[in-house]
Amino acid sequence: MLIRTLAAAASVLALTACSTPAAAIGSMVDVNVIDRITGETLPMYWHDGRWWVPGKPGNRYAVTLTNRSGGRTLTVISVDGVNAISGETAAHDQTGYVLNPGQHAQITGWRKNLARVAAFEFTALPNSYAARTGRPDNVGVIGVALFRKKAEPEAFIQRDRLSDSRQEAPGAAGGAGAAAESSTPRAAAADSMSRPAPAPQAAEKSTSLGTGHGRNEASRVIYTSFERATLHPGEVIAIHYDSYSNLVAMGVIRTPQIARPTPFPGQFVPDPR
Repeated sequence: MLIRTLAAAASVLALTACSTPAAAIGSMVDVNVIDRITGETLPMYWHDGRWWVPGKPGNRYAVTLTNRSGGRTLTVISVDGVNAISGETAAHDQTGYVLNPGQHAQITGWRKNLARVAAFEFTALPNSYAARTGRPDNVGVIGVALFRKKAEPEAFIQRDRLSDSRQEAPGAAGGAGAAAESSTPRAAAADSMSRPAPAPQAAEKSTSLGTGHGRNEASRVIYTSFERATLHPGEVIAIHYDSYSNLVAMGVIRTPQIARPTPFPGQFVPDPR
């Protein structure tokens, strides 16, 4: 099935190629969640068969992706059960972002057009985008469905290589990523990687967290084509999230035990030291 998808801007790769995500999950693609206010890679906790990250209410965040599969990969992003590009109730067969081998990208918000997103931000569940559009049942989870690209016939591959070699300008980059995209227009540099201005930080409450429809930001992508190798994803990654205090209350995060004084610790009065 041939679909129109979005290719993550090549400039994002250039800006972040030297940054390796820490404590990522996933085998085809490394997936992390970044707090864009503090710059922290949110720690992941395994509890009752699920991965969890603690979010700070009011803070913007990004889902970071690094393609380790060795080939072009389609990533369908779901936030709170909603497709982050189309706004549809999420399903595996929908549109997504295409990453080249080794490419690193940050998905920073709900896509509004090819140049802008509404920032992902942690907020109270009733204020989440999903709840405000009548879909509150799956608030609190980020999903990434991964698809490999269908292999092309050898003759077609050889023809494309010859075509690329004729089009490539002297001195052009010859890396695998550059060659794969040599016939695709490059997107302009995205400014979503710039340091965000501090935002007011709301106090944590017991209510569950969701993802809000935040401020409008620049984030450039281009259309590309991608034919999936299979109808079903090769891997599905789910990351659940909530506030730190809620994760402690749920037993996801275990706080250090503080020694409490006891009124009857011994039998007799010892000599002082």
